Amino acid sequence: MAKTVLIVGGGLAGTIVANGLARQLAPELRSGAVNITVLGATDTHMYQPGLLYVPFGRIRESELFRPEREVLNRLVHFFVDPATRIDVEGKKVTTESGKTYGYDYLVIATGSRIMPQNIPGMAEGAHWFYDLDGARKLRDALAEFEGGKVVVNVNAPHKCPVAPLEVVFMLREFLAAKGVLDKTEITYTYPIGRLHALEPVANWAKPEFDRLGVKYETFFNTKEVDPEKKTITSEEGVTLPYDLLITIPPHQGAQVIDDSGLGKGGWVPTNPKTLHREGSTDVFVVGDTTNIPISKAGSTAHFEADTVIDNITSLIKEGRWARNYDGKVFCFVETGLDTGTYVWFNYTTPPNPGPPSRMIHWFKLAYNRLYWLSARGLL
Repeated sequence: MAKTVLIVGGGLAGTIVANGLARQLAPELRSGAVNITVLGATDTHMYQPGLLYVPFGRIRESELFRPEREVLNRLVHFFVDPATRIDVEGKKVTTESGKTYGYDYLVIATGSRIMPQNIPGMAEGAHWFYDLDGARKLRDALAEFEGGKVVVNVNAPHKCPVAPLEVVFMLREFLAAKGVLDKTEITYTYPIGRLHALEPVANWAKPEFDRLGVKYETFFNTKEVDPEKKTITSEEGVTLPYDLLITIPPHQGAQVIDDSGLGKGGWVPTNPKTLHREGSTDVFVVGDTTNIPISKAGSTAHFEADTVIDNITSLIKEGRWARNYDGKVFCFVETGLDTGTYVWFNYTTPPNPGPPSRMIHWFKLAYNRLYWLSARGLL
């Protein structure tokens, strides 16, 4: 009987898994011994890290999108039919159209979503760059900005862990080029007692902020935003005035995860090494959907996807386990409009950001173009 691999989610993680499996299981797919199906929420694939560049006019919107069908291997079945219920006991997934899909192996890659509405006044008073509409509005706001108080407010959990630092560095150089930096005060807020969740990154960022004159407020857990008074207040009782508020909104996982009882907040309890859903041996979780306490980043999704590809392929072809995930993450960090650095780490090796350089910035720009090879599982 044919083996069915069902992938719920057509973002980066789900797409890489589908393409990687299609490449390694091509003979089995052509013979009908295996079939792979992806259930997506949209027919368009977006390069999400590219949104960071939109507010600064450093990328064209058309570069961010491609049809998902063109990104996926032609041997993969693809349906725009979002999952509404995942039944891991019955080994089936029900979709918005009412169809039911069974599986032998399930890959949950439902991602995360921004929830500015969870904080009173944030949706009305803040700007962000985590979706296209928000990035466009921030671009317009920056075009009109002539100086004043800017607050860059970080909430948790969120994906793209270094993006809050990147937007500060890029914003500062953007405003300098515009000639209004000397009339601007930038304050960065973070919910814990340092500037980043990863202590080595925080230790690197603090002297950089001090050198550049960026103020910061730690232990700042956002309580509310007052759009009329233009203030943002923390649970700790600190209120900051602003002329421009740039926020990293809190994130949640997909609603289907909550509705299916698979994890609070849309995060699925996941074994950090096998990437199995806790309690299952035929359900894998990849990308933002996991509750693993590592960065929710594109590279995380990629390295997790590679692990799942190897293991499902080995299970189908040889009936054995291939390897465990080692927690590998790699993130470029833009330190301005023309310099960058990077962080690399895994479960046993902490990150150690190096000196910024133009070369690393150009590597990041090159990756922006090479992303589509990554999504196809070729890079």
